[in-house]
Amino acid sequence: MPRFERYVAIGDSTVEGLDDPDGRGGYRGWADRLAARLAAEQGSVLYANLAIRGRTTHQIRQEQLDPAVVMRPDLVAVVSGTNDLLRRRFDPVALRDDVEAMQGSLTGTGAAVITFTLPDLGDVMPLARMVRGRLVQMNQIIRDAASKTGAIVCDFAAYPVASDPRLWSDDRLHANTAGHARIADALADHLGLAGANRSWSEPLPDAPPPRWTDLLRAEAAWMRRHLLPWLWRHAQGRSSGDGITPKRPRLTLIEG
Repeated sequence: MPRFERYVAIGDSTVEGLDDPDGRGGYRGWADRLAARLAAEQGSVLYANLAIRGRTTHQIRQEQLDPAVVMRPDLVAVVSGTNDLLRRRFDPVALRDDVEAMQGSLTGTGAAVITFTLPDLGDVMPLARMVRGRLVQMNQIIRDAASKTGAIVCDFAAYPVASDPRLWSDDRLHANTAGHARIADALADHLGLAGANRSWSEPLPDAPPPRWTDLLRAEAAWMRRHLLPWLWRHAQGRSSGDGITPKRPRLTLIEG
């Protein structure tokens, strides 16, 4: 089993941990869960999480890459893309450059780098079908970059269970607690950690189809609680990450 002494996570809200409440007013998330697993198996791990919600891939490269390199990690989780997909302009060439630069800079230090593709959320959020073409491009950029840099890719886009609405929170953009747990299990599997297995890829039990009235109510509630506030915030040029700082800006000892 590989041993990782210094683990750093960089990225956006997915890496920050939304929407997996930690019970103390913050968020846990798959990155924290993976750190806890490493600590339990190894006895301890030094862990930092520099992620900030709302950040694009280019912003992550500008703001988080250099601080991550300075920490001399031997394991780095690098995940981004959702905010790139939702921007008015999508530049696949610039995205490719940023993804390759981040992966290459980190693998170049000798660190193991792990990342993942994003699943098609058309069944979770019908509006996501509007950016399906962008999603396909972005996922291929991630795969192609990893083939050049040696990063490890967990290809969630290839697993239907990743698009199961029961693994996603009410806002339909972030995994819920069950979803974050599955992501952590998948990354542990790809890293070859002791006790890891492929149960994360198994489908959830069948459930009765929802009634159309329930679907309509859920859609109206989502638009009122999430879509309209998001549109208003972006119309004002604001981001959900404004005023937010990393929750673990320095390497901190996590003991098993």
